[in-house]
Amino acid sequence: MVSKKIYLVRHGQTDYNLRGVVQGSGIDAPLNRNGQRQAEAFFDFYKNIPFEKVYYTGLQRTKQSVDGFLKLGIAHEAVPALNEISWGRYEGVPMTPEENKYYEHMLEQWSSGNLDYAIEGGESPNIVAKRLKRGIDYILAQPEELILICMHGRAMRVLLSIMLGYDLRHMDLFKHQNLGLYVLHQNALGAFRIEKYNSGEHLKELELF
Repeated sequence: MVSKKIYLVRHGQTDYNLRGVVQGSGIDAPLNRNGQRQAEAFFDFYKNIPFEKVYYTGLQRTKQSVDGFLKLGIAHEAVPALNEISWGRYEGVPMTPEENKYYEHMLEQWSSGNLDYAIEGGESPNIVAKRLKRGIDYILAQPEELILICMHGRAMRVLLSIMLGYDLRHMDLFKHQNLGLYVLHQNALGAFRIEKYNSGEHLKELELF
């Protein structure tokens, strides 16, 4: 087995992120101006990494977040199997105290091991895990060894759990921020280890504004 190095980054900020409203897979929101600046900062910091291929989901906010690399002519591909979890009827709904209580209840269900629990009309962690595994298995079967993947917060937590062999009950151990980066290295036996955890060093200059 050929070892691989994966740069796994969350998309930049959207207006939904700014307002604290969940988007899920059903809302295809673009980056806002701050998200564009985050994407530009990420590109400037990592533009000399010789990525062989760039992957993003079927939602525009991920493709926009890595657009600088695409403009370099790097091979790229959308993998909709990596889309964000579906939050069902809660997608796009402002987080009122009542909605937040329901959301917290859902997280408690997941952390206690009820991984088939889903928000009304949405996906459960187990359903998302099966979908994401199809996506990452497809990517890992490709010949490229140095890869950039841009995806979504909750889906990243599930994917990192899969890749590192964590029980999905503990997926919230993996923190994320807009344009936060994980770097994972796969050895010749197929096992992954984390080299960078939710890194935001490329965003430091933005904090001065």
